[in-house]
Amino acid sequence: MLFRNRFVLLLALAALLAFVSLSLQFFHLIPVSATKNGVTSKNRKRIMPDPATEPPVMDPVYEALLYCNIPGVAERSMEGHAPHHFKLVSVHVFIRHGDRYPLYAIPKTKRPEIDCTLVANRKPYHSKLEAFVSHMSKGPGASFESPLHSLPLYSSHQLCEMGELTQTGVVQHLQNGQLLRDIYLKKHKLLPSDWAAEQLHLETTGKSRTLQSGLALLYGFLPDFDWKKVYFRHQPSALFCSGNCYCPLRNQYLEKEQRRQYLLRLNNRQLERTYEEMARIVDIPTKQLRAANPIDSLLCLFCHNVSFPCTKNGCITMDHFKVIKTHQIEDERERQEKKLYLGYALLGAHPILNQTVGRMQHTAEGRKEGLFTLYSAHDVTLAPILSALGLTGARFPRFAARLVFELWQDREKPREHSVRILYDGVDITFHTSFCQDHHRRSPKPMCPLENLVRFIKKDMFVALGGGSTNYYEACHKEGF
Repeated sequence: MLFRNRFVLLLALAALLAFVSLSLQFFHLIPVSATKNGVTSKNRKRIMPDPATEPPVMDPVYEALLYCNIPGVAERSMEGHAPHHFKLVSVHVFIRHGDRYPLYAIPKTKRPEIDCTLVANRKPYHSKLEAFVSHMSKGPGASFESPLHSLPLYSSHQLCEMGELTQTGVVQHLQNGQLLRDIYLKKHKLLPSDWAAEQLHLETTGKSRTLQSGLALLYGFLPDFDWKKVYFRHQPSALFCSGNCYCPLRNQYLEKEQRRQYLLRLNNRQLERTYEEMARIVDIPTKQLRAANPIDSLLCLFCHNVSFPCTKNGCITMDHFKVIKTHQIEDERERQEKKLYLGYALLGAHPILNQTVGRMQHTAEGRKEGLFTLYSAHDVTLAPILSALGLTGARFPRFAARLVFELWQDREKPREHSVRILYDGVDITFHTSFCQDHHRRSPKPMCPLENLVRFIKKDMFVALGGGSTNYYEACHKEGF
């Protein structure tokens, strides 16, 4: 009897110890060994962006994770929300391409071994991935504006080429497209089931990563779409300025902004020491390392959980990464404070914003063309638009960022139209410079379309100063 009681006691004790051990691991009270870069793959996937629980102080690793935009996280989306008596009549979507291979290589280091083929047995994965690849294989004869017809419709290199869209990037935009489909098609019936080609307006730059990102979003939005109804127009400029790209004053603002960036870097001794250490590790002059823009390559490695490069002289570490990323964030902060970039942004974003508001006005007049507009673009496209709209607190566009303009019609007063603007699913309408004090001046629950029209046609030039009343005058004003 005594032996049996001892045996039962030992079993209970063993069970208790097992439970305590599992609990400690679950709540991260047992330390896990870190990789040489200081972040384990297990931890990195847990640390996901949550607007409600952001760190109290700036954390470069947290900001980098936000930038990566790793698929699979449930997203809070406010697209398609409006009072019940409003009808959605058009949507204009600006996207940054999805996750890509670096544009620059760190000299004397091995290229990151990232596979750009699209396969089902690799994460991240999307349920429509195989169907997307199958549909893209049927599209080489599609009628796209030159030179887009010469670009591949999906990635297929086992070792990614420079700047190539990865499987992560495709999945990011399949998710974007599916989210917009659930809201705009299933809920709001923006397009009829037998939609016509003229009801879509699609534009992209001449990079394979932007065309492929646009196609991935479009496939998520309109699965198995008819290739005969899809026509992508080519934009030679990342500013999507069409025939209005020549703007001397914009270029002067950009030169001043680049000078500001240079001085900020010059005054950051910690950053310079970091570049010197990294240059010693890879055995090249510091100037050559800086010119290679190492943060571009390091961010790719970080987002794909690949170790940073090592040589016989040592390893590039997470500490190096943090210093450069912190400087990026400080540069963004100073850029907003100095206002030089604002002048560039107002002139850089005006042509595409003017085109967008023109399409909205046509829809408000009853035309049915361009009910869904997609601009597949770059960070240097979205960033000026955000700044021009007065959104100084907006983060720099992450991979697969989306900026959405919605046009709504008041069913009770059909001649009245309103706009909503959303950035990565967050309603930022009342943070814009043209609608931030709307509630104090008007009882209307939505921002009137005429506010946006007045901002594009008049207030943007007022903000620039100098008395200009149109884009041409503002661009050719003498005396910076």
